[in-house]
Amino acid sequence: MNKTITLFCLLLPLICTTACTRENKGVIAPGAIPEKVADGFSFTEGPAVDKNGNVYFTDQPNDRIWKWSSDNGTVSIFLENTGRANGMYFDKNGNLLSCSDMDNEIWSISPDGGHTVVAADYEGKKLNGPNDLWIHPNGNVYFTDPLYKREYWTRDPEMQQDGQHLYYIPLSSGRKNIIRIDNQLEQPNGIIGSPDGKLLYVADIRAGKTYVYDIAPDGSLSGKKLFAPMGSDGMTMDERGNIYLTGKGITVFNPQGEQIEHIPVEARWTANVCFGGKDMKTLLITASQYLYTLKMNVKGIR
Repeated sequence: MNKTITLFCLLLPLICTTACTRENKGVIAPGAIPEKVADGFSFTEGPAVDKNGNVYFTDQPNDRIWKWSSDNGTVSIFLENTGRANGMYFDKNGNLLSCSDMDNEIWSISPDGGHTVVAADYEGKKLNGPNDLWIHPNGNVYFTDPLYKREYWTRDPEMQQDGQHLYYIPLSSGRKNIIRIDNQLEQPNGIIGSPDGKLLYVADIRAGKTYVYDIAPDGSLSGKKLFAPMGSDGMTMDERGNIYLTGKGITVFNPQGEQIEHIPVEARWTANVCFGGKDMKTLLITASQYLYTLKMNVKGIR
């Protein structure tokens, strides 16, 4: 008995060291740095991954959606005249939902490029300019509606709503009913949810904070609390539950809200980020006029 205890005590540090090393293994592949794969854009944004690992992203000033191929890494135009698409996300039917703020709308874009308008106003007034969205596993849509005045607007450039808020569109309403679910944010922007549909992360970029909410079965939110002391333009999540926030490069926080990594990006502004590729272990980074890729140790989530 005493020999067993002694042996266990001798092995315990090795066991703990091995487990901790495995748990804390870096998120970036060894030796990897962001690689510039395309440039010449005006401002890249809104990366979204499809079921095959292809990533679609926007060049909003030029009103285009581009596609990065998971087969060979080439970049090609998917769609022009996108309603000035910004943040995007794929639904389970392969439709690409976009925050198309030319007319303050959310579009559902079919694989052939046709579109329908999902949301355009709240209580009879135009939205400010939907910026980013996330689709819950059950099909419900959450989106942010800040105000960024655009030079291409022909409508009244002032705020259309009574503030910059967070909204929710229930699938049960045929995506026709828009519900305001948080009116206490200064300027909500990036948004992502957990794959189990239980948590929603929303960045308040003006306040310099990112919050996490509990999502109830009826789609409502509760338990709002501070997740990280920084805002974000766009965001994504990996298989470990780490959250990637953007702005000056990419800052990675673990599920407890502790910073575990910072990824420098050679660009004036890093707008958004998304995992893609056949194995979902390539990080696609939209940064000003560039598109970067970065090989990762971790997988993203669809």
